[in-house]
Amino acid sequence: MSFPTVDGLRTMELGLAGSSRAHLNDLVINGQKRATAGLLSEYAEENEPWEQVGERLVLVDDDMNVLGTIEITRVEPTTFGEVTWEFAQAEAEGMADVAAWQEQHHEFWARTGESVADDTGVLCIYFDLLPQPESD
Repeated sequence: MSFPTVDGLRTMELGLAGSSRAHLNDLVINGQKRATAGLLSEYAEENEPWEQVGERLVLVDDDMNVLGTIEITRVEPTTFGEVTWEFAQAEAEGMADVAAWQEQHHEFWARTGESVADDTGVLCIYFDLLPQPESD
């Protein structure tokens, strides 16, 4: 299974469908959230390539409505235990420190059926929201 596409671009679906995704999308649209994390095992399971610097993805809501376009600015493979405070801050999800980031993400991935440990592979993805074209 591969990521859905819109107009030839892969999509970015943040969090879980529902209020979680709506909240995370709002953080992106409002200029706060500039990073997200994925498990390396999910990329392998879905036979999906990592995002690449310069790649553009379409940010979508639960119904695949386009909310904007993001451009990947940095991609860093690491482990769950080595995620940095810089990354946690760029995710802008309100954590006070890396330990809080780890706790929240451990709980998130547990809800999706994934077990994470300090040595679990994580892909840290940084991005910018591109300006929206003017509509008529």
